[in-house]
Amino acid sequence: MKIRRWLVAGLLFAVLWLFVSAPKPTLQGLVTTFLVGLAVGLPVAYVFRRLYSEELDIRQTLTSVPYILLYVLVFLKEVIVANVDVAYRVLVPGRALKPQVILVPLRVETALGVTTIANSVTITPGTMTLDHDPDQNALYVHMIDGRDPEAVVEPIRQWERYALRIFDERRSPDDPAPQITIHPPDHPPEPKTVSEADRTERVDDGGESND
Repeated sequence: MKIRRWLVAGLLFAVLWLFVSAPKPTLQGLVTTFLVGLAVGLPVAYVFRRLYSEELDIRQTLTSVPYILLYVLVFLKEVIVANVDVAYRVLVPGRALKPQVILVPLRVETALGVTTIANSVTITPGTMTLDHDPDQNALYVHMIDGRDPEAVVEPIRQWERYALRIFDERRSPDDPAPQITIHPPDHPPEPKTVSEADRTERVDDGGESND
């Protein structure tokens, strides 16, 4: 049995909204918050439906449910830990910071999988996804303290292991994770994601498009 994937995505957005908004632990509060998340999530999922395949195998979806729950739980844990860490840095003056940009190659390859990981990084306080390099399938990640980049990357790898199952990716969680690269702090990465307007402007100026 198959179902439209954007419907499932909208449902997932509504479930995530329950965790993010933290409604009152009453039946009315939970139902109201879920319906609000559904009212927003379904239109958003429909608008961006071209990012993923049209139909979804229900059997595969049911298999992915445990990994979706694990992903959400680990993500919420990292958000809480990161919030405490950032708040401590703000409240305790004199803490040394070393902002750093790293290049994190990914094993997930689908557009929805990459987008999920990239957004998870940005939502987590202290880190931000700057860009995606499609040639290397890697994310440029900015961190407020880059003295221990492996500690920052470990949650990303954990999310990725679950995402490989959730989105039925070609690669397996057992495949070794690619090595990260420390980006020179005095050389910010050149933008890899070029909008259609930028391409048009370059062509109009006499430049050549890479596509």
